Amino acid sequence: MSTAEELRQHERKLTRRVLWKLDIHVLPPLAFLWLANFIDRTNIGNARIAGLEQDTHLKGKEFNTALAVFYVSYILVELPSNWVLKQFKPSRWLPFLVTLWGTVTTLSGLVQNYSGLLAIRFFLGLCEGGLLPGIMLYLSTLYRPHELQQRVGIFYASASLSGAFGGLLATAIIKMDGISGQSGWRWIFILEGIATVVIALTSMLFLPADIQSAKFFTDEEREFAVNRLCTSFGVTATGPHSRRSQSAMSECADPEKPNETMLEVHMPQLAVEDEQFEWGEVLRGVKDPQVWMTAVAYMGIIVSFNILVSSIVLILCPGPLSFRDLDTPEVKHSCTQASGPACGLLYKYLIYASGYILAIAAKNNVQRYAAVFLMATGIYPCGPCILSILPNNSAGHYKKATTVALQLAVANCGGFVATFIYDSSQAPTYARGHSVTLGFVCLAWLAMFCNVMYCVWENKARAEGRRQDNLRKYQELWDSGKTRAPIGDRHPDFRFTL
Repeated sequence: MSTAEELRQHERKLTRRVLWKLDIHVLPPLAFLWLANFIDRTNIGNARIAGLEQDTHLKGKEFNTALAVFYVSYILVELPSNWVLKQFKPSRWLPFLVTLWGTVTTLSGLVQNYSGLLAIRFFLGLCEGGLLPGIMLYLSTLYRPHELQQRVGIFYASASLSGAFGGLLATAIIKMDGISGQSGWRWIFILEGIATVVIALTSMLFLPADIQSAKFFTDEEREFAVNRLCTSFGVTATGPHSRRSQSAMSECADPEKPNETMLEVHMPQLAVEDEQFEWGEVLRGVKDPQVWMTAVAYMGIIVSFNILVSSIVLILCPGPLSFRDLDTPEVKHSCTQASGPACGLLYKYLIYASGYILAIAAKNNVQRYAAVFLMATGIYPCGPCILSILPNNSAGHYKKATTVALQLAVANCGGFVATFIYDSSQAPTYARGHSVTLGFVCLAWLAMFCNVMYCVWENKARAEGRRQDNLRKYQELWDSGKTRAPIGDRHPDFRFTL
């Protein structure tokens, strides 16, 4: 066996060991945090059934308004939370947020009236809003792009458990009605809030802050893990530029200085961990068209998320299938790739839409039940796909932090729609609510189609050398002192994952 072949085999073994250790130390704690998030987010519905409205004397749309207030604060905190994630370390910041909302959930059991419910829901949203964008940003610092979607699917699957597990747990807790003079719905908040705090504190013991400080790696594994991340897009460990870009750089050389290329001499060598917060990077994130297209696509999920229950297997399937055997940069970044998260979403949305069409046309409960399965089959696999797009297609920490959080902030506006489109007056068909949701699903499909076309167009332009001017523009920003951030996804060699 040749030395080169032995080296490749050793690298494959190291890759398997690194991924295995990351998976067993990172994914279970995140799955429990996400499970706690959905149980805490849906327990108000269980409490409503158990008498919350009567005991707090709610009238008319007051319950729906309390739900809407939650989304207001939830959306407000998503961007700021992602901006500070790096400074406070994700292994501490994420469990801290969960500990806070577990405490607030426990205090929800003390609510006596409408104003108290509004206040507690507002603070609950402030505590919960930073979790999902933070998890996505955190995972993108641990896994390579073609590995991310499958891992997102694994932790995302825990959300579907909350639909069944949360309801069963609430049913059992309601039987405590009258103990210590407290209503059953109050015990739902108290006990589930305490459990959330325990989960958060436990997860803090397992989550690593980053690759460099992960204690479960050997020295060899740690060095290998760092290098493989740095080369995810052909980026060297010492700076933001692809090794493949040297020939491109030479084309940008100053013709009056033939022995000197502008970017090889002056381009800053900036490691990702040295990046400092800049408002310019935030603006780059806001101006990224993929943010807005994927946000609309995710909004189509948010609108109906709370009324569905799903099979876990359906969530896990799109991850392994979408990026199977795509472990080389040439394949991962091919602008003709059609099996990544964005392309896969196009047919999943069609399944999702067919469920709502059947629900609107249904004449009996058997057909409605079948419609729910079609909805679930489409909606739950969509989540990991959409959430994986921006972490893969954004580079530069604070640009990525902004795009990931802004996508979710915009998409979560769908929560306001979901709060009011379904009400008891539409029972048993809920045709109006289904029709509104179907409209959002169709809009989401169109937005995702536009996002796919944008990525194809941009990748083609970069492959043809029509983005080499990005190097000069970045150099000018650096020389004028307007940025000290890495070039990131502006680099001509960067390719968008489809």
